[in-house]
Amino acid sequence: MSQKIAVLGTGANGASIAADLTNAGLDVVLIEQWPAHVEAMRENGVRIEMPDETVVTPVRAYHLCEVCTFDEPFDVVLLLMKAYDTPWACKLIEPILAPDGLVVGVQNGMSVDAIAEAVGPERTMGCVIEISSQMFEPGIIQRQSPHDRSWFAVGAIHEAAKGREGEIQEILSHSGTTVIASDIRSAKWMKLISNCTTLATTAIFGVPIAEAANNPGMREMMVRSGTEALKAGQDLDYRIEPIFGLTEDDVLQTNQLVELLLDKLTSTYIMDNTITTVLQDHMKNRKSEVGDVNGWVVAEQEKLGKKAPVNAAIVEISARIKRGEVEPGPENLELLKELVAE
Repeated sequence: MSQKIAVLGTGANGASIAADLTNAGLDVVLIEQWPAHVEAMRENGVRIEMPDETVVTPVRAYHLCEVCTFDEPFDVVLLLMKAYDTPWACKLIEPILAPDGLVVGVQNGMSVDAIAEAVGPERTMGCVIEISSQMFEPGIIQRQSPHDRSWFAVGAIHEAAKGREGEIQEILSHSGTTVIASDIRSAKWMKLISNCTTLATTAIFGVPIAEAANNPGMREMMVRSGTEALKAGQDLDYRIEPIFGLTEDDVLQTNQLVELLLDKLTSTYIMDNTITTVLQDHMKNRKSEVGDVNGWVVAEQEKLGKKAPVNAAIVEISARIKRGEVEPGPENLELLKELVAE
């Protein structure tokens, strides 16, 4: 009997993955909280616009409120909600998760323990995701990283789930290169270093990742943000884990790890015009994951009596943007420098 799979959270990344799995012939339902998006997918399918092709896939899409009507349990739930939505989303889906089912946190941020708290560590699988996509119209996704430029790493945190990583690897391999991480918490932290370097940092500048990375002043602050994240994880005894297709030698034999991750990202996984999910959130006046990424670094350092001034300043500027006090733009580079110097 085939596994019953739910994709919980079908924004740009979630809808892209769900379409891939559907096209692979898997038993997939999509669960989404944006009503207009659900209706568009029901009426027209999911339209995935990629650099070299456009694929329209009929899907089974459900409103969040329809979860209570499901009768059969899910064997696998791919969670693609924002990191800050993890606790309630897992509590919502737990009653219809099979006793031996798995919730896979295909998310940014250090969300794996929040999943475990909600559904049990034996039913938890961590996942690192690298896909570049955006959505501004219901049912229409611009996916800038096709399958050969999309990457995942999966890993269990409990002995009861050890050995089951291959099940999730097989599922996600329909959407991109998928590997099994030896230490998923450390792999999630490695991705958080990359996210601190790029997501909110380039978003406050209001420019694509590649443009910021090629601007000396912006790049300096990007690297400093990532370096603070590197230090925060080292203080927590996380290990350097290869991600993005890098080897262990690549990541261990360098004293420029943050720049290595940035250069690998910009050369392999994004396009010149790729903007981050945080900038998309600013454009839509939505809450972003800055608190779960840059804010995590600040909070973990504060617990140890230390500071992360660049990340703290990025969190502050992001909050001002959300409140409408400032706009994303290159001029925020000077504001960032001023706040860091205080």
